[in-house]
Amino acid sequence: MGVSRAKDVEEEKVEKRVEKKEVKKPRVERAKEIVRLADTDVDATKPIIQSLRSIKGISHTMAKAICWACELDPRIRLNQLTPSQLKRLEKVMMEPTKFRIPSWILNRRKEIETGKDLHLTGAQLDIVTRFDVQRLVNLKTWRGVRHMFGLPTRGQRTRSHFRKGKTVGVLRKAAKLLMQKAEEKRREK
Repeated sequence: MGVSRAKDVEEEKVEKRVEKKEVKKPRVERAKEIVRLADTDVDATKPIIQSLRSIKGISHTMAKAICWACELDPRIRLNQLTPSQLKRLEKVMMEPTKFRIPSWILNRRKEIETGKDLHLTGAQLDIVTRFDVQRLVNLKTWRGVRHMFGLPTRGQRTRSHFRKGKTVGVLRKAAKLLMQKAEEKRREK
């Protein structure tokens, strides 16, 4: 009796293991939701044009040109592309002139140092822009001086809209009365 009881217990354990395996849900692979392009995390659930526009330095026109150069439909979602298509997409973003994208779309035409047409994205664009502003400040050009003082550089009015964070405005009557009372108290002393 003892041996048959042990066999029954083992059979129950095996049955439980089998049941557990059957209960487990099959693993379903989820489509990629985020793709890394040009050192930026891009939402892959959106169409290619919208996804590319979330990368700093790529406009709507540039995104359409990249899709054209890669021979992709701009309405396809980014997560539907194969890895080879994604690599080609990134290659076109980094070197657009090699893929017959016209120079008037690029954001850095006839660069000062090299004279070449470039298209910069992400952190590269931030760094180069910062150096350009610093060069203007060092040369003390009109735009450089305006940058140095934090003023608008393209002819905007300075009386109303450019003021950010600075306390300006009209004093209200209550504030005027408080100031007058404080001044009277100071005079009395």
